[in-house]
Amino acid sequence: MKPMTEKHLAVLRRHMVEMIAIHADLASEELGKAVLDERVMAAMRRVPRHRFVPASVAPYAYQDMPLPIGFDKTISQPFIVALMTDLLAPQPHEAVLEIGTGLGYQTAILAELAGQVWSVEIIEEFASHAEALLQRLGFSDIGIRVGDGSRGWPEHAPFDKVLVTVAAERTPPALLEQLKPEGRLVLPLGAEDAQLLTVIDKDAAGRIKTRKLIPVRFSRLETV
Repeated sequence: MKPMTEKHLAVLRRHMVEMIAIHADLASEELGKAVLDERVMAAMRRVPRHRFVPASVAPYAYQDMPLPIGFDKTISQPFIVALMTDLLAPQPHEAVLEIGTGLGYQTAILAELAGQVWSVEIIEEFASHAEALLQRLGFSDIGIRVGDGSRGWPEHAPFDKVLVTVAAERTPPALLEQLKPEGRLVLPLGAEDAQLLTVIDKDAAGRIKTRKLIPVRFSRLETV
């Protein structure tokens, strides 16, 4: 059988985005909306997910499912990537902090929508792979470093938005401190068997408002 061409892969990406739309509609009662932002959906159609997974699972890249990427970690289900990005609502003029680079897929989605993305990854092999891949794909507005994500990236703070792609039992205080007034933080919160996707808004006076949405299952935030 011939290998798939970029044209074939683009068709599969469109199908993936259609499945995301169906999933969002089915979850509309929990989400409070039935349709995700079209800017997010367009980014999902553009970014080649098959480039961000090991070759052994690349044939499954456009199915709406998480996939293993090594070190007992996974790349998130496309619906969850789209939903978290939609909830974060990154804008072209904003600086976003991402905790948990992985192989860089969510990073690339954020870079399609924000002005600057700073990403922290605790696994050195992931960070170096993601940095090289994102450069090859033409992204120039991304900074990646190896480190403890719970500490954020104070040298580039404050951030308009913060996205955490690993789960914590409570919000790391450093991430709240590095979030600008009127900023937003999206992360999975809770014990391993009781994580909830959570949106935290900080108002102009620094007060925090928390909204919990759907159950999710993420790897735990690792600290050093």
